[in-house]
Amino acid sequence: MVMYGCRDDQILFNGLLFYVGYLAMPSVRRMPMWRTDGAVVTALVHAGPVEFLYYWFHRALHHHFLYSRYHSHHHASIVTEPITSVIHPFAEHMVYFTLFAIPILSTIYMGNASVMGVVAYIAYIDFMNNMGHCNFELVPRWIFQIFPPLKYLIYTPSFHSLHHTQFRTNYSLFMPFYDYIYNTMDKSSDELYENSLKGTEETPDLVHLTHMTNLQSAYHLRIGIASIASKPYSHSAWYMWTLWPLAWLSMVLAWIYGSSAFVVERIKLNKMKVQTWAIPRYNFQYGLTWERESINDLIEKAILDADMRGVKVISLGLLNQTKQLNGNGELFRQKYPKLGVRIVDGSGLATAVVLKSIPSDTKKVFLHTGTSKIARAIAMEICSRGVQVIMNEKMEYDMLKSQIPENRARYLKLSSDNIPQVWIVDNIDENKQRMAPKGTIFIPISQFPLKKVRKDCTYLSTPAMRIPEEMKNIHSCENWLPRRVMSAWHIAGILHALEGWNMHECGDDMMDAEKSWSAAIRHGFLPLTKG
Repeated sequence: MVMYGCRDDQILFNGLLFYVGYLAMPSVRRMPMWRTDGAVVTALVHAGPVEFLYYWFHRALHHHFLYSRYHSHHHASIVTEPITSVIHPFAEHMVYFTLFAIPILSTIYMGNASVMGVVAYIAYIDFMNNMGHCNFELVPRWIFQIFPPLKYLIYTPSFHSLHHTQFRTNYSLFMPFYDYIYNTMDKSSDELYENSLKGTEETPDLVHLTHMTNLQSAYHLRIGIASIASKPYSHSAWYMWTLWPLAWLSMVLAWIYGSSAFVVERIKLNKMKVQTWAIPRYNFQYGLTWERESINDLIEKAILDADMRGVKVISLGLLNQTKQLNGNGELFRQKYPKLGVRIVDGSGLATAVVLKSIPSDTKKVFLHTGTSKIARAIAMEICSRGVQVIMNEKMEYDMLKSQIPENRARYLKLSSDNIPQVWIVDNIDENKQRMAPKGTIFIPISQFPLKKVRKDCTYLSTPAMRIPEEMKNIHSCENWLPRRVMSAWHIAGILHALEGWNMHECGDDMMDAEKSWSAAIRHGFLPLTKG
């Protein structure tokens, strides 16, 4: 009996059979490069007949008669490695080739075969076969969290490793659903998968919790498309719209099946480990009143997960910390007063970055920021410098004036005349921007950038700083910020962990702006502008 212990033998054997097929079927010489209908047929035939026939053939191989004569050779490897996937007796190789030829031959005889379809299917078989025997759990949890039914359509290395140790369970080829149907799935499969991940997952010191912004932003994540993620996010890139259908589908699936945050980035600053987790929700969903509870549930789950894993700090990015949603994170502090992980909304450092962006010779500023705690802190500090703060919204003016000490509030002025050229703004529409005098400097306090309407004005970045050279694994841009520039809210969490600050920065509580700024400079973060 011939044994195949070398992968080269299988390559030569398969190559010879493909060549014979090429000679025997002249139609394959005229195959187009791609046929979508052929790819769909290939997937369906594989999931149906191929997986079904393999399952029962595999179970038959475990009958003592066939096992002792054939399949035991493959199971000589209890601790598997990728090469194990191709160590089979010759007879088994013949059966496997026949099985895997079914989808290819089906598309050829249906007339919808394509070169890329055949190549992709062979690559799929090879990849899945090697992955299942690699003896290392590399299928991330977030894949199943985003789309739970995937557990029936893709096996994991830990799933197949149980077949090599238990022998009478987990017979499926690549799709475990037949093991579920015929009740041969090992009951410890899920537990082993989770334990395997725990063995490979590191516990970060800090987690920054963000979310997707618009549909195309999913491609801008580190786990998306690298060439897109490595550049600041742009709505105007024409090629992004060609990806819209797939982006829309991923949004729907994330909305339906996205049950927890997933890791999108791992970076290091010296010995500190930092991870970015993303809530599977988009900007527009945060604006839906009826979605707030489910979004808060996702944020709460991420906070509790971080706390359970021993994470020191979790910083809330983008809309995960809005006052309307959860009171700048106060909801979670009140609900879980004994949390070990510190919740940080980054307001102290964001305030400091905005203040440092104001030109040093400024005598007047125009404030159009609402009444957030960042706006209040900025107004108080500017007034303490003797700089006049002009506002033209009476309701905001009255609310802000009531929250500022009287000796500083006298620098607040309600006026629509003599508008200065330094504007500190939150969300400001195009009409408001056109009211600004020529040469105005727009300084945003929001995490979202302003739409640049005026060419005769200067638009500063959202509050952010350059990161130290020591920070590694920065392979993507943070949303619309340039490479190696990080938002103040993200940096604030890092500083909280580096400095060992024990307070929460959420709700109405806020780190001292100057203290936060000094810590940032001391740890190597650099300002984007000079005030």
